[in-house]
Amino acid sequence: MHAALREKESKRYTRALEGSKRVRFDIERDVIRGRTFDFGRKFLPDGLSKIDRLDFLGESEKRLVSQIQGRTYAKMFALVERFIGPKMSEVSRDYWLGNQAAFEALVRFTDEELKHQEMFRRIDALCAEGMPAGYQFLPQPNDVADVVLGKPTWSVLALICHIELFVLAHYRAAIEEDEDLSELWKDVFTFHAREEAQHAIIDEIEWRREDEKLSAEERDRAVDELIALVAAVDGILQVQAKADTDYFLRNCGRRFDRERVEAIGAAFLYAYRWQYIISGVEDERFRKNLGGLITPAQLERIGAALAPIVG
Repeated sequence: MHAALREKESKRYTRALEGSKRVRFDIERDVIRGRTFDFGRKFLPDGLSKIDRLDFLGESEKRLVSQIQGRTYAKMFALVERFIGPKMSEVSRDYWLGNQAAFEALVRFTDEELKHQEMFRRIDALCAEGMPAGYQFLPQPNDVADVVLGKPTWSVLALICHIELFVLAHYRAAIEEDEDLSELWKDVFTFHAREEAQHAIIDEIEWRREDEKLSAEERDRAVDELIALVAAVDGILQVQAKADTDYFLRNCGRRFDRERVEAIGAAFLYAYRWQYIISGVEDERFRKNLGGLITPAQLERIGAALAPIVG
């Protein structure tokens, strides 16, 4: 890499490290603070739950949808952080005897991902205290992480960058300004977004650094593996959307005809696809990163693979 670009990269790492120190939080002292969830309020905002697709539901039913999706939202982040931490720990090896600001930033990144997993385990336990029994999160985090970490580093870093940029997009577009959410749930994702903002900077640096190591053929294979990872994510979403639909139908307090049951299932799946895939690939910052690394033909291939998901 050109010396001027290396200097720019080093400065970005220093900023990310300084940001990490500035926004660091403690789960108990800063976030939970002895509180429990207010189950009379929403967890997930309408802009993420896409509840407008279910206009036949009453207000309490819409609130239950938001709480189910909110619980799954926390569980999904705990799942992806199971592979994000190890991958960033792995790439830190390049800095062991070099840029110590970068090394420290990556160590802190890994530590923060471990903390986030713990926070989301606490959030799940608090959800369980006030929600009906029977909720199931079906994906197995260790199994998912094992598959993801077996893919090329370029593909994994692309997926990680996608995830952490949609975290920021969700917070800015839907969570930050919604005054109807449970205060505790909102605080969880406020503090989470602050640390993820630093992680996104590091993702961009490391994804580009990895890209520089690849031949054209290796990059082309990595694009295919990224497509495979997104397809695997969609498979997870289909399974969990079905589980959450069934849980809602068991606990909403009334029966629906077949047409409306199908509409509820389709709405859960659409919301999850939008939350975990579409909102990321439509994010301008992610598109700029991806477009700067691949060819128009590869971008077209990704678009064709996403078409059935985007609808």
